[in-house]
Amino acid sequence: MLKTLGAHIKEFKKDSILTPVFMILEVIMETIIPFMMASIIDDGVEAGNLNHIFLMGSLMVITALISLWTGVMGGKYGARASTGFARNLRKAMFENIQTFSFSNIDKFSTSGLVTRLTTDVTNIQNAYQMILRMCMRAPASLICAMAMSFYVNARVALVYLGAVCILGIILFIIVKFAMKYFNQVFRKYDTLNESVQENVSAIRVVKAYSREDFEKSKFMKACNNIYNMFLKAERIVAFNAPVMQLAVYSCILLISWIGAKMIVGGSMTTGELSQLLTYCMNILMSLMMLSMIFVMITMSIASAERIAEVLNEKADITNPENPIMTVPDGSIKFEHVSFSYRSDAETPVLKDINLDIKQGEMIGIIGGTGSAKSSLVNLISRLYDVSEGSILVGGNDVRNYDIETLRNEVSVVLQKNVLFSGTILENLRWGDANATDEECIHACKLACADEFIEKMPDGYNTYIEQGGSNVSGGQKQRLCIARALIKKPKVLILDDSTSAVDTATDSKIRRAFAEEIPGTTKIIIAQRISSIKDCDKIIVMEDGYVDGFGTHDELLLSNEIYRDVYESQMSGSGDFDEKS
Repeated sequence: MLKTLGAHIKEFKKDSILTPVFMILEVIMETIIPFMMASIIDDGVEAGNLNHIFLMGSLMVITALISLWTGVMGGKYGARASTGFARNLRKAMFENIQTFSFSNIDKFSTSGLVTRLTTDVTNIQNAYQMILRMCMRAPASLICAMAMSFYVNARVALVYLGAVCILGIILFIIVKFAMKYFNQVFRKYDTLNESVQENVSAIRVVKAYSREDFEKSKFMKACNNIYNMFLKAERIVAFNAPVMQLAVYSCILLISWIGAKMIVGGSMTTGELSQLLTYCMNILMSLMMLSMIFVMITMSIASAERIAEVLNEKADITNPENPIMTVPDGSIKFEHVSFSYRSDAETPVLKDINLDIKQGEMIGIIGGTGSAKSSLVNLISRLYDVSEGSILVGGNDVRNYDIETLRNEVSVVLQKNVLFSGTILENLRWGDANATDEECIHACKLACADEFIEKMPDGYNTYIEQGGSNVSGGQKQRLCIARALIKKPKVLILDDSTSAVDTATDSKIRRAFAEEIPGTTKIIIAQRISSIKDCDKIIVMEDGYVDGFGTHDELLLSNEIYRDVYESQMSGSGDFDEKS
């Protein structure tokens, strides 16, 4: 874990080294000041030597200024190192997430990834700054003050040593009990972020069903869980301050009592006692800082583990050594393909699929919910890899292609349509960043999207809100189809992407496909038989198997499932999932 995170300090190594150097210099300057103060009292005030007072006073001012400068420089370099480290971690995580296949993404929830990129990285940033500054300053201050105390008077310094040992044990116990709560609290942040994300993205549904009170109670429950966890941890950490204060004041009283007796006996000077009392405060304040560091590090360990999880996750779909850089044609062949989302799954999602689709064919796929229609088409563009068998596109196994090349030639309009904030043209150019306005308009005509775009005040420059919230479901689907067409793919897959489109528009889109892109292999998943009955061939999926494969007329004669659905839909009594 440390090696994984440490690799991202990179260009901030110099700042990470300079910060502790300046902090140690600050401590040395602060340790010298009480020594000078003692000299002023003993050799200046009590001896009546005004020159010595001015000399030592001047040196104290210079030392204090040097201490101030080193402290400022330590803060400057520490801030640069910690914020740079946090930036690199976020960048590395985000870049690694972009390489994930769908199976990698399935391991992490969206809210969990958001928490890792925000809260967890902030915790690491704060902890790293604390380590560079306080983790160097506190031990150095404690060691220097203890060494000077033994130099001044070893007998009195034993009081410090005893206090340090007792406090160290107490602080260890406090941190140990608080740690288990801090380890749990960041998992609760995932739940909180999930609640916010769901509510904001589905706010229209929430309002449509008047579920505001339910969502508020759900959010408050997530907030209270975090509150309760932090409260339990802070109740334990709260013992830190009173224990520390008890130790500080006990040491001051004990040292004052012993010191007073020694001054009367002539074995200690007033200046030395003043010096020892200052070192007492330095030592005990250093322990207080160390306890805060332990708490911060304890909190950050859980965050560090979660960040390392994302950074260490390796994409399970990668390019082969010498990838094929061109897809010859749009033919598709499934050879004994089986697929499971998890390697330990008892039953595969797809079972021994054998299909042969020729270039330019229009293929329809129909099946009930959970029959693995989407799973089937996701394998073609290698969004997932097959568990057994092989899929050939253009005569080559998809695992032998360069991934970007394959996905540019196998264009998929996923079941969940997503548009991004920006103009319509900017969204369309996700398909091809260099597409001309004419190419974008032509693709929109094929997808029947030009009909509503031209009615908009700004036409193709109309701004799309985040998630496409200012366009209807059918309009969003047509824009996504146009975006896929701009890629000029050899294979076009529509995963139930015309479900929100009326039948007349659906028919126009299919007719445009047949006339304008005859050489492109088209695969259309649909629930309406009317959307696929004119396809060259139709695949009937049932429980992960291909139950039927043929033309509309052939399936009506040979396939009972297809015939039942056709009769059900033609009579208007239901759809695929409502068997008659």
